[in-house]
Amino acid sequence: MRVHMTIAPAAAPEGRWLLQRRIRLIVGTTIAYNVVEAIVAITAGSLASSAALIGFGLDSVIEVLSAGAVAWQFTRRDPERWEKGTLRVIAVAFFALAAYVTVSSVAALVGGDQVRHSPLGIVITAASVVIMPVLSLAERRAGRELGSATAVADSKQTLICTYLSAAVLAGLVLNSFFGWWWADAIAGLVIAGFAVREGIEAWRGDTCATSVGMLLDDDD
Repeated sequence: MRVHMTIAPAAAPEGRWLLQRRIRLIVGTTIAYNVVEAIVAITAGSLASSAALIGFGLDSVIEVLSAGAVAWQFTRRDPERWEKGTLRVIAVAFFALAAYVTVSSVAALVGGDQVRHSPLGIVITAASVVIMPVLSLAERRAGRELGSATAVADSKQTLICTYLSAAVLAGLVLNSFFGWWWADAIAGLVIAGFAVREGIEAWRGDTCATSVGMLLDDDD
């Protein structure tokens, strides 16, 4: 992700440790929430035969795995050596997700597959719409105070996940209350487009996941 922004001057030395600690906490919380989100979304999607929910959950899985991959990279003696390979693996995972969700969504549209009502799916996506902006804002503020463009860029990525959550939520609500079964498939295609975008950025090396390195940074 290429980000053009104005970052405030770095915080005074005595305040850097607190800001770095805050960012590590926010990133750690985001990763933990993505784990819960993935489990709930995939379970709910399987029960409701919802391609959008399953895709949403798988996207969360890839986000967590990519964070883990980058975290692993930062434990290597020469992190830069592993960067290209790590990003390519992440990119392939996103492309695979896009292909899976696209096929599932198109098949649902063509076959007229009925998606069942999913209260659990509505709850987890609605929670994400509320929680993700809060985490994004907190990381963005801390990143600007610290003078970290990486943290600010990562906060924007978290905010984009809010839009993805909103798209899936809209599909679930429209299906549940109006019987618009095709809305779920449309939401699935939105996820596929998002996954392609993420895959391209990872393949090019434009990724915000490097902020995970802050979790392992002990140079406070």
